[in-house]
Amino acid sequence: MRKPRFKRSSVKTFSFFLIFSAIVWVLVQFSKTYTQLIEIPVNYINAPLDKSISDERPGHVDLQLQDNGFSIYYYKIFNPELSVDLSEARETDDELVYTLQNHLTEIEQQLKIDFENSRIIQEEIVVPFQFKKEKMLKVIPDIEVNYAIGFSADNSVKLTPDSVKVSGPGKIIDSLVSVPTKSLKLNKVNSDLNGTVDIDTSGLGKLSFYENSVTYSQEVKKFTEGSVEIAVEVVNVPDNLNLAYFPKTVIVYYQVNLKQFENVSAADFRVVCNYLDIKEGDDYMIAQIVEKPKFINNIRLNERRIQFVIKR
Repeated sequence: MRKPRFKRSSVKTFSFFLIFSAIVWVLVQFSKTYTQLIEIPVNYINAPLDKSISDERPGHVDLQLQDNGFSIYYYKIFNPELSVDLSEARETDDELVYTLQNHLTEIEQQLKIDFENSRIIQEEIVVPFQFKKEKMLKVIPDIEVNYAIGFSADNSVKLTPDSVKVSGPGKIIDSLVSVPTKSLKLNKVNSDLNGTVDIDTSGLGKLSFYENSVTYSQEVKKFTEGSVEIAVEVVNVPDNLNLAYFPKTVIVYYQVNLKQFENVSAADFRVVCNYLDIKEGDDYMIAQIVEKPKFINNIRLNERRIQFVIKR
């Protein structure tokens, strides 16, 4: 006997109605109203800068949600977060108390729920805290300035403020005396500097900074290069020693504000070699500039090694 065979069209029709029935069943089930308890994660914002929030703070609130299955599974899958603004919390001796009933409108907007059919089980969120230690830290500029040709500055880059207040755990605060700015490189500078740079807080996440940036400034001027010939002095030579050295003079090159160029003279400089600094076996001394005008910079010598011989 031949086995009965189902027509392919009959199998397709059966499969269609089976899938259709399953979809209808799912839609019917999800359209029903359920009551479900859902944990809503809490994110704390705007914590007071002088307080350290305890790690034992509540991590969630319990939302009793009465709604259709679609809404309930939306909360289970996407797990929306509740932001709690601690600047609006009430402060006790060692706790911040955030009363949820006083912020229902904000919570409804955040979680997209209607409190007519739902409610949060907790009436308030209690967050333990400890007072942080405060300290002023010196801000160190990490600013590299490369001037255009013919320009320079008399003074280093100035920061305002030059110190910032921070708060945090004492064991971290006590180990710090300064904090750098973020690295900044300025090229071909030919005018006064004025800008803002962020403080580098990397690795200092447990600290709260009352200022996150500072302003930097510097007066940039037109400079010119000058040079003077200066006699080399040798000091601390023993009285019984006849020392001959060469060269007797060196050239000092320097940069100076164009307006002060005429104020520089050879008498403002002193170049010295110290005999006591000579190492055994050396036949030269190192020349050093020990006196110079305060308003010049980028000073260099055409020759630092001064050859010498001891005459018998």
